[in-house]
Amino acid sequence: MIDNTVNVSEANGVAKTSSMAVAEPLLGLSSAEVSERIAAGKVNVNTDLKSKSVKELIIENLCTLFNLINLVLAILVILTGSIKNLSFLCIVVLNTGIGIVQSWRSKRMVDKLTLLASKRATVVRGGSEIEVDLDQIVLDDVVRLGRGDQIPADSVVVAGDAQINESLLTGESNLIRKQPGAELMSGSFVDSGLIYARVIHVGADNYVAKINNEAKYVKKVNSEIMKALNAIVRFASVIMLPLGIALFYSSVHVAYEQDGASMTFWAWAFSGSRAWSDVSAAILSTVGALLGMIPQGLVLLTSSVLAIATIRLARRRVLAQQLYCIETLARVDVLCLDKTGTITSGKMQVAGVYTAADDGRAVPLENSDAERAALVDFALANIAKATSADANETCQAVISYYSGTDISLAEPLAVVPFSSAKKWSGASFKQGSYVMGAAQFVLAPDVSKTFEGAVSALADTCRVLVIASVDGFTDEGNMEGGAKPLGFVTIRDEIRSSAADTIAYFCDQGVTLNVISGDDPRTVSSIAKVVGVPGAEAFVDATTLDTPSKIDAAVDKYHVFGRVTPQQKRELVVALKSRGHTVAMTGDGVNDVLALKEADCSVAMAAGSDAARNVAEIVLIDNDFASMPAVVAEGRRSINNLQRSASLFLTKTLFSMGLAALCIFFPPYPFQPITMTLINFFCIGFPSFVLALEPNKSRIKGSFLVNVLRRAVPASAAVLIASCLCMFAASVFGFSKPVLSTMCLISTSAIGCSLIWRISFPFSPLRLAVFIFVTAGLVVGVVFFPTFFSIAALDLGQLLGSVVVAVLGCLLFFLLADVFDRVPQRVTKRATGFGRGVRMSLRGGKRTVSSTGSSFERRAGAIARRVSRAHEERELSRAQASARRAVDDATPTARVLKRVTKAGGGIRVAMPSSKKRKPDTKR
Repeated sequence: MIDNTVNVSEANGVAKTSSMAVAEPLLGLSSAEVSERIAAGKVNVNTDLKSKSVKELIIENLCTLFNLINLVLAILVILTGSIKNLSFLCIVVLNTGIGIVQSWRSKRMVDKLTLLASKRATVVRGGSEIEVDLDQIVLDDVVRLGRGDQIPADSVVVAGDAQINESLLTGESNLIRKQPGAELMSGSFVDSGLIYARVIHVGADNYVAKINNEAKYVKKVNSEIMKALNAIVRFASVIMLPLGIALFYSSVHVAYEQDGASMTFWAWAFSGSRAWSDVSAAILSTVGALLGMIPQGLVLLTSSVLAIATIRLARRRVLAQQLYCIETLARVDVLCLDKTGTITSGKMQVAGVYTAADDGRAVPLENSDAERAALVDFALANIAKATSADANETCQAVISYYSGTDISLAEPLAVVPFSSAKKWSGASFKQGSYVMGAAQFVLAPDVSKTFEGAVSALADTCRVLVIASVDGFTDEGNMEGGAKPLGFVTIRDEIRSSAADTIAYFCDQGVTLNVISGDDPRTVSSIAKVVGVPGAEAFVDATTLDTPSKIDAAVDKYHVFGRVTPQQKRELVVALKSRGHTVAMTGDGVNDVLALKEADCSVAMAAGSDAARNVAEIVLIDNDFASMPAVVAEGRRSINNLQRSASLFLTKTLFSMGLAALCIFFPPYPFQPITMTLINFFCIGFPSFVLALEPNKSRIKGSFLVNVLRRAVPASAAVLIASCLCMFAASVFGFSKPVLSTMCLISTSAIGCSLIWRISFPFSPLRLAVFIFVTAGLVVGVVFFPTFFSIAALDLGQLLGSVVVAVLGCLLFFLLADVFDRVPQRVTKRATGFGRGVRMSLRGGKRTVSSTGSSFERRAGAIARRVSRAHEERELSRAQASARRAVDDATPTARVLKRVTKAGGGIRVAMPSSKKRKPDTKR
């Protein structure tokens, strides 16, 4: 049996080592007690924020208003038997497929990152240690936690001593010492030491679970493109039904009056194939008109462009979990940064080394006496090297600082590792004995007072350690003789090498930067100043912001916030959004989850908590903040190009609506679905897709929908007027329906080419090639494939008339376009508190507040909450079953890892013999 004792600190801070006999064994819970808690539901149910299931992703992308409208239209076309007119379904399938594939890609990547975290824990039951899954832990279990372990549930320390890293929960980068009686928060990590803790909360009662529960509301996507598309589809869906019925009735009624006026309408409709042919033609013309109202191509183009952007970002190790978040980040005007893990790497670095002057000053090493400076370097580097076997973050920072230097390394004669009790570490060499640690624990009170001013000045922004010489060390590891100060070393959070350049980029782009952290505001301010955050010298301690009004006032005054709670982070984001800002938030910890969920665009580090990754729209796989400018550049390219290309699609939507309304009174509708296919591809689809992939890093200006309408309205008005002229000519001269359709096709194609010319100016080689290809493609389609596209042969008079109408339409388009360009754009801002039930609109200096939810949305929310409760009940049942399996597995024949008991000076861990032995059935 191996006897391993863990030191426990006394009240005076001096550690004592003991191998006394067992005083009180750590038995933990018995099997009966565990079963009792399982039956009572006191199990550590997994309440993490999870990514959506594949089923949910498929349903989310399939069940959309856009798909429903197209499905109804497809059924109508199938009834006519004209299968070739179902070609519009290709766009629907592609768009849905892109959405599903992109969502699945993101889910798979996030799930892979989640699997990297440990999912098992060691508990003491019946005096023996066994390994269990995290959801098999029950209330009052005693959990063994060593270096690197994540605390699985809120607990209280019952034995041992450890340094705990709570940065993912609080943002505080300093380690916290935990001794018996101290509480541990779930989600924090053990940095050093060994402790045993009793679980006091499980499942939804854990600290992390409460934070996650507040972030479980459904966050709406704040995307202008998405809002514009949804607005167009909703508007079209509202008018499509009455307009479609009226247009169909008008077309059928004309055929009825011509062929079956002598019988009733219904008798004529079922009189034979001739009547059904007229009805089928009316259905096709109606579907053609209604299809023109839906911006199918624009929806597909948007999905395609954003999907391509996510692929490009993936090559830069950036995961976009939601397509439209790329656009949102490109529109951001306020960026809130978490310090730990974003500006800093989460590691520590040496900020400076100083010698201790006799008069109490700390002199920078480069300004010190060479001999004294060399002694400080030798002592510091060798202590770190000697204690590297169990190096904490401070020791690792010193080792990294001296790596690659020519400082001589000596063989240690004795080593005293760092302990949380002593607060120092040391080593003896031939050259002497040295210690490194906190000044108040290393130096005598009178000596410490001499250097109090120097230490305080350095401690404003860094952690300060003293390097001192001693006479040696006792067998118990205590210092011999008084410590004589040689110098000081300052340790601070390691700032990412790319942070300053990235901060400068956002400043150049006019983005306001705020640093929000749970750390000491002085530390946060000093780091913000180093990386160049404007206004970093003014900071506020959020513990003083104890009312909503104070938080609201602080948003306008400060850019650095320290000691911020998770709830305060969210309220700061809400306050910024209420001022009309588009807010992005970066973070990596559980303490950032609420703010990440509230922000318009959230960015998380892959190395952060599972919850942060799952709620964020963008995940930086390499944990590198320097990837952010690439995301902004992709967003700008996508939005600027989509704004230009979207005008082509919206032109068709607007003139289709107007023409359909007109044809109710003056039928028939001049376009069939197959005729529109030629225009859709050459005047809209192909040029918009190619132009949407051009490089474009210009700043985004104005509203997406307004910018698109300024280009689309002149073109749609010109097409509508040209079509009216063609319909008038057909009525006066008695042109057939195929001739009318062909004349409208020619005039519409000409105006479409004019629109492409205007949005492509100034021409680049690519834009010129696109324009030539579009023009040639239209000519080839009309001349060489007239039968397929239902194009009639025109005589000379009809051809001349078509050309005249096309020229007039083009002239009208350029005239209207110039007028719209001269109209100043109205500036409006809108801020929405997602998930908060409040919408605030800022228009003309006035603020209006309204509810975000209709009665239908509230009922849908109630249903979602019931589904969520049912899911939680299933999770509890699953956890109970899993915990019962753990009890069943912990039989006398199960493998016993260790036997743990309390000793007079610490913990005694008894290791089992390596020899196999038969199960003790009598136990």
